[in-house]
Amino acid sequence: MKLFLYKTAAKVFLYIHSSAYHWSGHCAARAEGGLHPKHRIMRYHDFFVDRVTGDDDVLDIGCNNGALGYSVAKVAKSVVGIEIKSKHKKSWVEKYAADNITYQVGDATTFSFSKKFDVALLSNVLEHIENRHDFLTRIKPLASTFLFRIPMINRDWVTPYKKELGMYWKCDPTHFIEYTFETFSDELEKAGYQIVEYSIQFGEIWAVAKPL
Repeated sequence: MKLFLYKTAAKVFLYIHSSAYHWSGHCAARAEGGLHPKHRIMRYHDFFVDRVTGDDDVLDIGCNNGALGYSVAKVAKSVVGIEIKSKHKKSWVEKYAADNITYQVGDATTFSFSKKFDVALLSNVLEHIENRHDFLTRIKPLASTFLFRIPMINRDWVTPYKKELGMYWKCDPTHFIEYTFETFSDELEKAGYQIVEYSIQFGEIWAVAKPL
């Protein structure tokens, strides 16, 4: 009986944990003027900026509000951002506009790009796509270097425990998957990419991959 009560209590607190994670992020972004504090604290923009040169034409897939592409554009020759959600247009114009950035509302899984790029950015994008093998295969000719930022399921003990208990465990309800390094590398390999550099930061995989 005690075990049942403890497990029930654990589920209740884990549900509160999930809800608190969601709402704390929502409120923190508002407190920061609209930009989530993870941009500042995690400094993940640096990972992308440091791997781009002044000669590079860059494609920012799933560019969201444009903050990352804006940082990269300070170094790159040009940046093209594509984002499926049109609500970010205001941010592109008012906060993250630059002479060498263009933005496009569109679905990157079906959009026909008219040029090839040197570098493609996918920052917390791949996990939002259901048919990832088809997507990765489709975008492979678009760039010679791909920079990924990917959430991990084994980022802490709480996440796999929620999954074990049959609870909702993903950090975002729009995710189709969250990775281990093994599942991520296997997915890329099957789509014809080779990981040439990676690190694990803040429970995420930050990786550089090349098409084979």
